[in-house]
Parts: sequence; structure tokens; C-alpha cells
Amino acid sequence: MADSIFRDKAKVFAKDIIFLCREMKADRKEFVLINQILRSATSIGANIHEAQYAQGTKDFISKLEIAQ
Repeated sequence: MADSIFRDKAKVFAKDIIFLCREMKADRKEFVLINQILRSATSIGANIHEAQYAQGTKDFISKLEIAQ
């Protein structure tokens, strides 16, 4: 799963969101919502990475559903 399309897309998405949140913080927008968006966007990649080490098929599917 080293060359996973899911992981690559999640990484690009998280990176884009991080840059967006930096711009929004510079404009002094709503900090609480920005932090929540940032945590939500980066957790997708974390859940996909965690699914790589699932203990079985059901666990793998469960972790990917969380990422979804």
C-alpha cells in the first residue's frame, strides 16, 4: 500500500487545507472553525494509514469507512 492512490490524494487534500487554513488565520477569520477543519482534513490520511495495519478485512473496511 506504499503507492496507494487513497493515501496520495489524502496527503494532497490535507496539504491544500493546511495552506487554506493558514491564509484564513492570517485574515483573522473564525479560529475555532479553522482548527476543526484542519483536524478533520488531516484525520483522513491518518485513518487511511491506520487501515494499512488492520487486523483483518472487517477492521480494514471499518477504518476506511471512518476515513470516508
